[in-house]
Amino acid sequence: MKLGIKTCTLDMPYEEMLDFCVRERISCLEIGTGNWSSAPHIDLDTVVSNKSARTKWYDAMRSRGLSLCALNCSGNPLAYKKDMEVTQKTFQLAEQLGIHKIVMMSGLPAGCPGDRTPVWVTTSWPPETQDILRYQWEEVAIPMWRDIVRMAADCGIEKIALENHGMQLVYNPETCLRLREAVGSDLIGMNLDPSHLFWMGGDPMEAARVLGEAGALYHVHGKDSRMERRLIGPNGVLDTKGINDFAKRSWNYVAVGAGHGVQWWQEFFSVVRMCGYDDVVALEMEDLTMSMLDGHIASLRALREALVL
Repeated sequence: MKLGIKTCTLDMPYEEMLDFCVRERISCLEIGTGNWSSAPHIDLDTVVSNKSARTKWYDAMRSRGLSLCALNCSGNPLAYKKDMEVTQKTFQLAEQLGIHKIVMMSGLPAGCPGDRTPVWVTTSWPPETQDILRYQWEEVAIPMWRDIVRMAADCGIEKIALENHGMQLVYNPETCLRLREAVGSDLIGMNLDPSHLFWMGGDPMEAARVLGEAGALYHVHGKDSRMERRLIGPNGVLDTKGINDFAKRSWNYVAVGAGHGVQWWQEFFSVVRMCGYDDVVALEMEDLTMSMLDGHIASLRALREALVL
């Protein structure tokens, strides 16, 4: 497998970021194009519409021996027109550059016709939850995702890796495979991010096995989280405090190795290889207890050791 990075959290100018990746022996980049990413390393509108600007942007990467493994347009195209527009432009850019993998999230519809607020159902009771889920899946998500898949295929995209994130319709392998079957397209697979499964109580290794058996393991994020035992004991995992309030939360995103040690990551990557995945592991670093640079360097060190690079 190859070590990559989702560059959004590297708070530095584009070419400085590229030089950092060269120094840190990172071979593959996952570039955020907008929506929930601030897209610090690309002006999507400019590179899509201006061939000269697009060539200059791409050549800066390639001249350093770096490759673009995926474009990431994570947002909520099921609820917001502006997010769908960024998604469409990202697909267009993928076609222009010959990129065949998109990383994104499934999105999440509102709870009923006329509502404008996305609703994430996490329990089967009270009974109205079932009406909400039927509306979200059958009336919104499946028809819209059929259109999204058609758009992607028209742009030469071969894989859409949906991240298993909370507050999304797809948040685990089961929901990913449900959408894949309902839409009837193997373009849909999963970006397996262990950090989210940890706090939801899942096992990323078992998730990899399920996805591998289905041929739906399309991307892997190297991202860690930690259950804060002092708080999770009395309060459980559901926690709505902001991520900046990390000292009071039941769980937090942390640098790779600060939640699960290198031995766990070595086993995880062994299982992932066993499941047929031999592609990029892209670091995503969101540890707010560390400086941006220290968090990335510590995480990369742990990932390189686990990947034996």
